[in-house]
Amino acid sequence: MSENKDETLASFQNITGIDDVGEAFSHLEAVNWNLMDALSRVMPHDDAPLSNPIQAARPAVPDPVQPGSQSNTNGFRPPSYDELPGPSNAGASSFFALHNHNQNQRHRYPTSQLLAHLTSTINLDPSSQNNNQNVMNFNIHFNQMLFHIRLPPTATIEQLKRKIFDATNVPVCRQAISGWPPSRASDAQIGGTQICNLDLSQENELILVDLTDDGFMDTEPDEVPQRTDNDFTIKILYEPEGTFTLRLPGQTTIQEVKMNVFCVKNIPVRHQEWTGWPSGCNNETTLAQSGIELNHRFVLRNIAERVQSNSNVPLDGDNAQTSSSLLNNVFDVVTLDSESSADEFEDATDFNTAEYIFTDSPPVQPLNRHLIPNNTDDETTGSTQFVANYRSRFGEPYPEFFDGSLDNALQLACHKPAKERKLLAIYLHHGESILTNVFCDHLMKAESIIQTLKEKFILFGWDMTYESNKDMFLSLLTARISSNASLTARNIKLDKLPAIMLVGKSRQLGSNCEVLSVIHGNIGLDDLLTRLIETTAMYEEQLQVEIRQEDEKAARDQVKAEQDMAYEETLQADMAKEAAKSQKAAAQAAERQRIESERAEESARRESIRLVAEQSLPQEPGEQETNIFKIRVRKPTGDFLERRFYTQNNLQDLLNYVTANGFLIEEYKLISSWPRRDLTAIESSQTLEMLKLYPQETFILEER
Repeated sequence: MSENKDETLASFQNITGIDDVGEAFSHLEAVNWNLMDALSRVMPHDDAPLSNPIQAARPAVPDPVQPGSQSNTNGFRPPSYDELPGPSNAGASSFFALHNHNQNQRHRYPTSQLLAHLTSTINLDPSSQNNNQNVMNFNIHFNQMLFHIRLPPTATIEQLKRKIFDATNVPVCRQAISGWPPSRASDAQIGGTQICNLDLSQENELILVDLTDDGFMDTEPDEVPQRTDNDFTIKILYEPEGTFTLRLPGQTTIQEVKMNVFCVKNIPVRHQEWTGWPSGCNNETTLAQSGIELNHRFVLRNIAERVQSNSNVPLDGDNAQTSSSLLNNVFDVVTLDSESSADEFEDATDFNTAEYIFTDSPPVQPLNRHLIPNNTDDETTGSTQFVANYRSRFGEPYPEFFDGSLDNALQLACHKPAKERKLLAIYLHHGESILTNVFCDHLMKAESIIQTLKEKFILFGWDMTYESNKDMFLSLLTARISSNASLTARNIKLDKLPAIMLVGKSRQLGSNCEVLSVIHGNIGLDDLLTRLIETTAMYEEQLQVEIRQEDEKAARDQVKAEQDMAYEETLQADMAKEAAKSQKAAAQAAERQRIESERAEESARRESIRLVAEQSLPQEPGEQETNIFKIRVRKPTGDFLERRFYTQNNLQDLLNYVTANGFLIEEYKLISSWPRRDLTAIESSQTLEMLKLYPQETFILEER
């Protein structure tokens, strides 16, 4: 059965030219693997118009520059049906190519005859189409509805998502799917993973969530930081020139992507019309957060060229020059990755050549005056965004802002020893103030100001353009410094912003800090530098007393530490002596114990040998018996051992007798008097008669 299915699938792909296995599989599955019906779904009917079989009627597209037209924000627009993440258009394109290739044949034969001719040699037995052995079933739960999807085991996650898109209209990049085996959850996030490698059963239950409103992909919450470390390959079809490729890190914002395109194609950001960004994105969304895939395609058009082609009137040169100059001043152009060079520009063969539908272009966006987005609820995130946006807007050179929370900045500046302590300079920014551009573009770019702030201060910046961010920061000042600091910042008028609050800690304040000075934005470069230096000098003078006290305390602590060290060394020496003495005594005791143990073992061994020898002695004959042999053994102490043996007893019995009396043969020799010979060196199996030791003999025991 499976071979018939594979044959039917291969025949369907060969006839229609559809290379996408998932798409071909879906067509066959929809008609229960009836090849004729599947071909009828794809091939044009006999009564279809042949004059223009490729292009279908489409609704009129309003010109993006006409007044009153609706537009998206930030140069984004939703993709058309052909561009939605979903089933590939490769099948349709292949079909149209096949149609053009065989157009003459279609004129000569009706479609039904052509299909019959093409399928005449293929087994269309319906019974062979009902084999479910090699098909995996997925029950997709979405919006309290159940969708059934069937795919072959060789299908990929990407093909499954496209099938889900066909059933639910949820774009691929907005699908969050759960229900995978825990051990394969990470593999299920990779589009190229085959479903047969996910340890799935033939019947599977999956849950689908549409993340269109969330702005994130179908990833776990902790995957966005991981995507931030990845590089994104962005293929951009720019009409009419073709395709070019950018490789950018995941932390790149969409605004920076547009600036990169401006560097490569010289298209001002306000003239860029994009197709393909997911909904919910804005210029401050990073690539990792946007929900696009690591390899993503976009369509880009130049609104200015479109306007020019419609009106046949070129843009005013002064306006174009002014806009280009403005962009260069406002944004810090992000350098492309070394891999994103002109050598990587590709032609447009990878893109569908079908006509794209473009929506109205957005109006020219005004210059963003805020450096922190509205309603920021995290001071660390706000500080990071402030630093990045300040550098991007005002460019180099720029002062070195602290990137982190206000509390960390206070710890680094004020809560240190007096010699290392610095002033905390809090830069209060406001995008609506008329002093902002002059203050940031001139005063804050001066080398003397940058060096002074770097050497003497920890510089922390915050944007008070939005009331929500202002209120949040005032609360932080109250909690971290004092209510007076919050009141001081609140009372600074808009016409005196931006401003710099100088915060310090002295001996009189204990562990608290206070605002020592406030420098308003309506000040000249020399006056700003003078105020910074004067405040620093006054603060350092106040610190001198505390520095001397710290030095005296450090000297006392040093003397005490030296005394403690000397005492500790003496104590350690005494302890070492006691330890050595105890160690020696323990060693001696161990040695005595060892010797005693060896002695006991030796005594036990000797006693064991003696007992064995004693038990092996033959019975002593009586004095009246014949053929007996009487021996006398002179011990080293001078006394004698006496015993009678039969003449048939062997020498070993005599040696055992000596051993039984405590004289081991391994330690003593048994010597006969005449002729003098060592009986322990003679074969012990010989009898006493053979050795001619009867009727009486005296032996001598000698130590070896």
